[in-house]
Amino acid sequence: MLDRILLSRFRNHRETAVEGTAQFNLLVGENGAGKTNVLEAISLLAPGRGLRRAQLADVPAQDGDGGFAVNAALLMPTGEPVRLGTGVAAERPGRRLVQVNGAQSSALSLAEWLSIGWLTPAMDRLFVESAGARRRFLDRLVLAIEPAHAGHAARLETALRERNRLLSDHRPPDPHWLDAIEVQIAEAGALVATARARLVARLEAALAQLPDAPFARPSLAYQPGGPTEAGALAIALRDGRPRERAAQRTLIGPHRDELAVTMAGKGQGDKGQPAAECSTGEQKAMLIAITLAHSQLLESDGENRPRLLLLDEVAAHLDPVRREALFDRLRAGSAQVWLTGTEIAPFEAIAGEAAVWEVSAGSVRRV
Repeated sequence: MLDRILLSRFRNHRETAVEGTAQFNLLVGENGAGKTNVLEAISLLAPGRGLRRAQLADVPAQDGDGGFAVNAALLMPTGEPVRLGTGVAAERPGRRLVQVNGAQSSALSLAEWLSIGWLTPAMDRLFVESAGARRRFLDRLVLAIEPAHAGHAARLETALRERNRLLSDHRPPDPHWLDAIEVQIAEAGALVATARARLVARLEAALAQLPDAPFARPSLAYQPGGPTEAGALAIALRDGRPRERAAQRTLIGPHRDELAVTMAGKGQGDKGQPAAECSTGEQKAMLIAITLAHSQLLESDGENRPRLLLLDEVAAHLDPVRREALFDRLRAGSAQVWLTGTEIAPFEAIAGEAAVWEVSAGSVRRV
């Protein structure tokens, strides 16, 4: 569980402290008050760019010195708290700093301490956006179960960037240098691809056990962007050099993977409807179903890292039946849950057991 969360010069929060947390934590306030900013700050205690995918330069308070800080106490099952911190120093605005118990660490190391997932209104368009958005979503789900995935994905991205640089150079690239880079892509890419495929298979099995109501039940399929075995991927990259040299970029590999989502059909032989063609409400319900199924996987794995779910405005467009079902499933799990809303009414079913804060103009007050 996360507690004693401190935000300093973070967006519209000059100095904010959130203490006395519970399993359910509600942030209530008007639009623009700073509720999502609190969730974003928490999301930065995981590898990556957080739930808004913001550039570091966009995060500090506008009237500050260009730096920001987020600190929190992670209450471990052993009883000993771990102090996590991240931020940017004013004198080095482009470099993210991370500390664990006061010692300098890496952003990737944060995945070893806790698992964070989130749903935001911006994700409602996940199924109609580019494949890249779905890959990022999938990678975040993988990372929550396999912390090493962050390192494999980072190595893949670095090697791909270097190969694309060589392919786009006006001079013919050194084939031996390409060989070396393609081995790196193949090795890291195979690890990334197999982890994605493994998780999708597990999620699909978990989703297949769910009823069709009250949430629309999605069906998932992993569509690889190339061979998923390292040797075969290395061969494909080498053979594809002439075509990719003309395109000036790598056209095969895990960076071309796709997560295909359909709304499961109700009849035998019914393949269902592609998620991109479903209604906004159905797409939202499918996202919730995937999130809950993923949380159940973590429970069944005996995950011992603390887990957080950040649900931004998730109850706003759910009818009372779906809201009650959502709260029941969240209550049955062990994850600490953070929810936002403009009013308390949609959360009446959990208000009595929740820690509630009123957020107004970048300040937080316990209710």
